[in-house]
Amino acid sequence: MAVKVVTDTTADLPPAIMKELGIIAIPLYVRFGEQVYKDGIDITQDDFYKRLPVDPVHPNTSQPSPQDFLDVYEKLADNKDGIISIHISKKLSGTWESANQAKQMMEGRVAIEVIDSLSVSMGLGLLAIQAGRMAQQGAGLEEIKNEIEKAVSQIHLMGIFDTLKYLAAGGRIGRGKALLGSVLNVKPLLEIKDGEFAPVGQVRSREKSIERLVEWVKGFNNVVALSVVHTTTPDEAEVLAGRLDGVFPKDKIIISRLGAALGTHAGPGTLWVAVQSSG
Repeated sequence: MAVKVVTDTTADLPPAIMKELGIIAIPLYVRFGEQVYKDGIDITQDDFYKRLPVDPVHPNTSQPSPQDFLDVYEKLADNKDGIISIHISKKLSGTWESANQAKQMMEGRVAIEVIDSLSVSMGLGLLAIQAGRMAQQGAGLEEIKNEIEKAVSQIHLMGIFDTLKYLAAGGRIGRGKALLGSVLNVKPLLEIKDGEFAPVGQVRSREKSIERLVEWVKGFNNVVALSVVHTTTPDEAEVLAGRLDGVFPKDKIIISRLGAALGTHAGPGTLWVAVQSSG
């Protein structure tokens, strides 16, 4: 049996890729008042994004419990090759901590490595894909762990937020707080740095912000993986992928959509790019 790869739904992995590589994504929880949904299971992306801007109750999110991880790990416990569990930055969520607690409960039953991606969305997703491909090729747990830990520093994510109000409402703004007061009427650009969102600039038009994303990607050498992620603008994501074709082949660019857990904090109109660069 191959090493099993576990991640969480903030990886925003397309279902076809998860199926192909046998990746398991443990859902976070999204709450509208008393109504609780498992991300990607109990609420569809379309239903969530229709509800988000009009519901008088702003949703909040919570990490999976240690028991949620334990349930999955126990099902995989017969796999003697082990489990690699890669998750959203622990500066943004308690998901890593829940996974680590479950790992301790499984001690002596199956080898588990829990890795902090220091990223989110397809920044995390690209790491899970790399791990999944290595597992399919027969790599062992220690080899996969070592390569993924090296790859963490190769992952970069930058994005356009149509507004910071959703990020602020969810308390996930991190160092972006410095921008909050001044960017409510412009298009903020944020980047994941050291595992949290940090401001990298602001522009006054959507087109200029997309141009900034294109130029940012062009600044990387040896791009080995690339993803464009959106919340509500699939056509825009396709166009952006086309503009990046000179940097990385368009047919290999993964276009994905933020699920409800991240969409709660990102909001409609969000557009991100995740890059893995070996240079």
